[in-house]
Amino acid sequence: MALMTATGNGDRRLTRRLAQLFTGLVLYGVSMAFMVESGLGLNPWDVFHQGLSKATGISFGWVVILLGVPILLLWIPLRQKPGIGTIANLFVVGFAVDGALAVLPAGHGIPARIGYLVGGILLNGLATGLYIGSNFGPGPRDGLMTGIVGRFPKLSIRLVRTAIELTVLGVGFLLGGTVGIGTVAYALAIGPLVHLFLPLCTVAPAREPKLTSVD
Repeated sequence: MALMTATGNGDRRLTRRLAQLFTGLVLYGVSMAFMVESGLGLNPWDVFHQGLSKATGISFGWVVILLGVPILLLWIPLRQKPGIGTIANLFVVGFAVDGALAVLPAGHGIPARIGYLVGGILLNGLATGLYIGSNFGPGPRDGLMTGIVGRFPKLSIRLVRTAIELTVLGVGFLLGGTVGIGTVAYALAIGPLVHLFLPLCTVAPAREPKLTSVD
């Protein structure tokens, strides 16, 4: 009976984690669309995505998906192993952002644009807490950062993240991506928001049930 109960609890926990993962990834894509519609600036990776989209004519979401493939290939020399969340992140976020951009009304006027920006940043913080808290593995871009730090332990996470994000920000800006007050606001707000939401959203994987002999 105890073993059956433990198994049932584990199944429910897995179901919650999967639901949380996909909810978080969809909301992450929607949050990206909010910030695009604001026109007030994007986070560094999305500046890069938008710049590539403008340069190639490929939709924003498909750029997110296609760029994830070579980034994942960089995981191989870094000895990173993708999880379910990594593969889901690769596709779900891209489809979600394109879907949201197709239905969201344009932000006319400063109040509407600020609303999109603030809503996008808040939603991004929640979405990050949800998908990371599901414990199914990091997204391709986050895994690149942690993989570099793992292979070169003398480098700090702060240094590696800053170097990567400044690089993609600069290239994205040169390609026509939007840099503005939203870029700064995101940089200042996302850390505290994830710090707030992640503990609330973290679901630990179920423990393996222990079998005990009964005399």
